[in-house]
Amino acid sequence: MNDDLSLPSSPAATGAPHAGNPRRAATAAWIGSALEYYDFFIYGTAAALVFGRIFFAGNDPIIATLLAVATFGVGYLARPLGALVLGHMGDRLGRKRVLVFTVLLMGVATFLVGCLPTYDQIGAWAPVFLVVLRLCQGFSAGGEQAGANSMSLEHAGEGRRAFVTSFTMSGTQAGQILATGIFIPVALLPEDQLLSWGWRLPFWLSAIVVVVAFLIRRTLEETPVFEQEKASGQVSEAPLKVLFRDHWRTVLRVVAAALIASVSTIFTVYALTYAVNTVGLDRTSMLWVGVLANVVALGAIPFWARISDRVGRKPVFIGGSIGCAVLMFGYLWSISVGNYALIFLIGIVMFGFVHSATGGVWPATYGEWFPTKVRLSGTALGTQIGFAIAGFAPTIAVAISGDGPDSWLIVAVFLSVLVAINVVAVATAKETFRVPMEKLGLREPRTADRVRAGAVAE
Repeated sequence: MNDDLSLPSSPAATGAPHAGNPRRAATAAWIGSALEYYDFFIYGTAAALVFGRIFFAGNDPIIATLLAVATFGVGYLARPLGALVLGHMGDRLGRKRVLVFTVLLMGVATFLVGCLPTYDQIGAWAPVFLVVLRLCQGFSAGGEQAGANSMSLEHAGEGRRAFVTSFTMSGTQAGQILATGIFIPVALLPEDQLLSWGWRLPFWLSAIVVVVAFLIRRTLEETPVFEQEKASGQVSEAPLKVLFRDHWRTVLRVVAAALIASVSTIFTVYALTYAVNTVGLDRTSMLWVGVLANVVALGAIPFWARISDRVGRKPVFIGGSIGCAVLMFGYLWSISVGNYALIFLIGIVMFGFVHSATGGVWPATYGEWFPTKVRLSGTALGTQIGFAIAGFAPTIAVAISGDGPDSWLIVAVFLSVLVAINVVAVATAKETFRVPMEKLGLREPRTADRVRAGAVAE
């Protein structure tokens, strides 16, 4: 398969209404998602390593850790609300406006986290302000990926929709690399410097994030397929009404499928907390596991996306999901025994390669389950409800596991249950990789309707 993204920029060039500028769309999705999720994941890293001591200092250490990790999950509560508002905006006014707004809100909220006073300075107000800003981050993320996925999917040509949309997830991995990579030298600071000013530096760097992402996204063209619907008057005045009336089953399917995000949150938040705070492993080494896994994912995500453009979404998605459930047992066990060689090997294979099979496919899969008029809102709402559940997976894991060295086993079982729900949702869906863009998400008429239509035609 030719992976060149330089397809015609005009619909007229090919006669296909959905042919756009996939190169620019993929680039904007990649860079924007990288910068957006840099902001989002530095919060997760800080929550696992330092927030318990600086924002919840008045509590028992275990309770403080639980509360700090819970604030990471709080951001996911705002995601469904962001999906509703930003999804409506994207399907009503266009994809571009959503992408510009989300990156501005995320960047400002993240910068302000770095400016917050601590618990020792203002008491209980410190975690209150922290939660408010985390909610802003979650609201922004509620429309970010769905907007980027819809933009790139609708600019892509036939036969490469997964490949083009996979750049959104590659950007997410890059954001995680940046977030974790910046925290590595910060984590090496002496304890007093880390807790006083060191942890703030990654958040302040979001000022650069905002400027770069805004300049890139403000010049991106709207998708041809959306412009065509707008010109023909087919854009819905109330896309959410159409979504809930005609496509609510698909939304529920996306919610169930999106539980695969629990693999990411367990890996990046719970496993790090378990390794450093329970087992006592070196925090810098554990951060490097995430960096290297995400470096591998940068290449693995488009690889799996290309495969799915050839063989279909379902076999790649389901295979990746099952592989993650199995490998998580080995990863958490290797942490429990403190075997760094196995930690790096299994962690990189699981999160860097196997999990990338799901990450490379789901952006196209979910978008292809919906028609254009509700694609952004349907994808956003379904994924963000699923992600909200996944966001609290580390909190649930901490609560059910306790603090013993063998506490990892129940967490691995818990994750397997979530993955099983994902597998059933994807396995029972229709395959979409060969369905033309204009027919995506359209419901097949019922038998009675077809008979009635035939009778009228006669």
